[in-house]
Amino acid sequence: MESNPNIKTWTPATIVMVVLIIVGTVVALYRILSGLGAVTNMNDGYPWGFWLGLDVLGGVAMAAGGFIIACAVYLFNWKKYRPIVRPAILTAFLGYLMAVAAIFLDIGHPFRLPHPMVMWQYHSVMWVVAMHVIFYTTTLALEFSPMLFERLGWEKARRAVGKVMVGAVIFGVMLSTLHQSSLGAVFLIAPSKMSPLWWDTKMPFHFLVSAVAMGLSMVSFETMLSAKFLGHKVDKEIFFGLGRGVLIVLSFYLLLKLYQLFAVASPGMAFDGSLEGNMYLLEMLIGVILPIGLLSLKTVRTNVNALFSINMLVITGVLLNRMNVCLFSMESYNTWRGSAYSPSWMEFLVSLGIISLGVFLYKMSAKHLPLFSH
Repeated sequence: MESNPNIKTWTPATIVMVVLIIVGTVVALYRILSGLGAVTNMNDGYPWGFWLGLDVLGGVAMAAGGFIIACAVYLFNWKKYRPIVRPAILTAFLGYLMAVAAIFLDIGHPFRLPHPMVMWQYHSVMWVVAMHVIFYTTTLALEFSPMLFERLGWEKARRAVGKVMVGAVIFGVMLSTLHQSSLGAVFLIAPSKMSPLWWDTKMPFHFLVSAVAMGLSMVSFETMLSAKFLGHKVDKEIFFGLGRGVLIVLSFYLLLKLYQLFAVASPGMAFDGSLEGNMYLLEMLIGVILPIGLLSLKTVRTNVNALFSINMLVITGVLLNRMNVCLFSMESYNTWRGSAYSPSWMEFLVSLGIISLGVFLYKMSAKHLPLFSH
């Protein structure tokens, strides 16, 4: 198989991404050699900062589209979505690799990252999260492998993976469901620190449902971009179907959030003018209320350009939710304890480098692998 000649390797955008990757790599090496304190502004009050909120919690939520579309195609046999199953799996695979890179840089001793595989602490939810990441990243690598085998001409290997693909997808759906929810379970240990606007015993379920909405929007968003810039022709009905799915999931998520607001917190907390209240309202407005209102209109739901904007709203809203849970939900508690945190410029550069690397690898995969041939 030949590389796709319609995709140019070097464009102004690609050059910018490569520069960001190099700069991010230099800062990451400096962090490894000099420690967290030399690069980040994290402290005892904020031991989890920008990297965890955006790159890990946000990146894993973005990757949810992989197990959703794989389940729809390989388990439910919804042939309509077959043209986007490979891009969805690739996006999920890259999302998890980006999360692993962020975790590697964020933990105190980076080279102890593999320790959960040999030092089992099965009573710890953090160990559960770590094992889910390891197993699901491996499963995504298996689901991704047919593209590589086709490119190399390894037909026997491709057929062998094809025979176990359904089993791999079932295992991946189970793992991803558990992992998305277990990330929310991590924060159950902090009821006294977090605002009731976010903390709830049902937080794992909130994480799962919001990740499904994010995953559907992310698949639609990246497919629209690849159709425009990489020559990937896609039936518009796929976008319309994904839009209906986002509407259904977000409507259910809104009910969960309203129940929490009235049963666990109080409506007054959202409108008291505090940072937590303002961030909660911003998250709900951008990521839930506006998308639901727009998607409720059939003329909007069947307009690709409108869906592109709505996808951006949902993605931004869920990213805000993850940042709120990780950082802003604990603002009052940490202020009372005398702790403060704002990301350093080096934290931003590393995150930009990681994101640029993911986009660059996606483009190279589209050029050199049969990504759109399914």
